[in-house]
Amino acid sequence: MRTLLLLVLSMVTVVREVTAQDAQCVLERAAMVETIRSYARSHVSVLGQQGLSGRVLEAMGQTQRHLFIPERSCSIAYADMPLPIGAGQTISQPFIVALMTQLAYVAPDDVVLEVGTGSGYQAAILAHLARKVCTIEIIPQLAAAAAKTLKDLAYDNVSVRLGDGYAGWPDCGPFEAIIVTAALGHVPAPLIEQLKLGGRLVMPVGPAYTTQQLTVVEKTGPGKTTTRAASLVRFVPFTRSPD
Repeated sequence: MRTLLLLVLSMVTVVREVTAQDAQCVLERAAMVETIRSYARSHVSVLGQQGLSGRVLEAMGQTQRHLFIPERSCSIAYADMPLPIGAGQTISQPFIVALMTQLAYVAPDDVVLEVGTGSGYQAAILAHLARKVCTIEIIPQLAAAAAKTLKDLAYDNVSVRLGDGYAGWPDCGPFEAIIVTAALGHVPAPLIEQLKLGGRLVMPVGPAYTTQQLTVVEKTGPGKTTTRAASLVRFVPFTRSPD
């Protein structure tokens, strides 16, 4: 009887600790969304007077970023800064995630490609907005961890593939939007080919380990695109397969 009582008391303590942690995460996440909203007001030249859409802000507020970083700490996860996720890679600053998502103009029935899954956080954000998300990661341990996290959190509309994202994922497309989360000196032609007419590609373009231009490419016709630079950013370099 005493053992049972101790077990019950222990379980109550754990539940209280989990509840307190969940409450902290909710508060930290709400504060993050307000910080993002504030940053958006200072990026009128990029976002326009309308700023970030309610759908994007809602997705940022619903996605548990702390579950996509190794520490799983709310106080760390919801700070507006990039964080290491292992294998020399990072999870992007929340505002940059929101900005890239906004620039992609994802609609509810869209099929979206992400190149550079990382921890799976950007894919989770997109999953709230699109019908289907296809995401490619070249680093095996990151691809496996992201796939597990997304599955555990019931993101059933996300497919994770291990491979070189330069060639895209033709069997999963064509795509209304493509987001690339690593920097390259040019936009890969296969990704443009897999965009639907009117679709958008958002990616950092520029040399590694320095400032790049967050670039938006819109497919306006067969073999035709328009390109604009949206903002200065700094991303990890695009990793290619040695083959």
